Amino acid sequence: MMSYISNADNLCWLMPELDRVIRRLHRVVGNAVVDDDRFIIVGNGSTQIFHALLYALSSPDQPEPISVVAAALSTRHIRRRRSSCDRGCINGQGRRSASIRWSLHRGGDFAQQPRWLDSRNRAGHDAMLFTFSKATGHAGSRIGWAIVKDKAIAAKMVKFIELSSIGVSKESQLRAVKILGVIDDDCRNPELEDVNFFEYGRRIMSDRWEKLRRVVIKTNGVFNLPEYPQHNCKFTGEYTHATPAFAWLRCKEGLNCEELLREKCKIMTRGGTSFGGESTYTRVNMLSSDAEFTLCWKGCLRSRTHQWEIEFMLMSTLCVIN
Repeated sequence: MMSYISNADNLCWLMPELDRVIRRLHRVVGNAVVDDDRFIIVGNGSTQIFHALLYALSSPDQPEPISVVAAALSTRHIRRRRSSCDRGCINGQGRRSASIRWSLHRGGDFAQQPRWLDSRNRAGHDAMLFTFSKATGHAGSRIGWAIVKDKAIAAKMVKFIELSSIGVSKESQLRAVKILGVIDDDCRNPELEDVNFFEYGRRIMSDRWEKLRRVVIKTNGVFNLPEYPQHNCKFTGEYTHATPAFAWLRCKEGLNCEELLREKCKIMTRGGTSFGGESTYTRVNMLSSDAEFTLCWKGCLRSRTHQWEIEFMLMSTLCVIN
């Protein structure tokens, strides 16, 4: 525990126990190739892993920096930038246009739970990024990892992490080993097939999306939600709809969806303009507590001839869903 390095014989100095449990979990979920010729690189969250990958893919002897392209980031905190298209990235939750998009360099950010991804086939890209926070909710542990095919790229990523933070907290690694190990054991236990960690989460999210859609239907077109096609999930073995962590709610033209929910319903969301979109959209967090979610959406929405209103049982209660 006192040394920076856990395993001097391995390419990456992560704890051997963490390497093993990450491979076990991906095998039971079936969302990524983790054969012995793949390298597991662990960093302080997926953000550091992403920076390490960009560093590893760059060429230090080039006269100019490489061009990187990703879906445009536009929030209150990030200035929109435009760049040429040399390398691609995949992004997922949180954006209205979010979908799985394959990149030119065959890499991607898969930092989500199985139920939020297209798990029809095991992904085998050159580099794949994952994070502890999205898989289990333990964001404060700051653990992210990459599955990398090329040894030279993996070695450069390790060097970047070594120079920037001298490794990753061993306490965080131990916590990840324990939690991921428990989840893996539950998924492999046939007696817990219907109540394992991921199945429980899928049921909760499916139930919440169903409730929200029932409310939206009652608005007679004032609000609408995106429709997601069914896919065969390799993890569950069933055809299921995606149940993302965020719901993009859209109002009729001319209405500001964020202001409408805040002023009429006392529900706080994040408007589309915060993400470079239109004010008719707003982003609803589907991960709030059961009490908050039930309180905020218990009621009915109804439309009238030239005006409409939203009635809730507890209008005076402020529910924060952002």
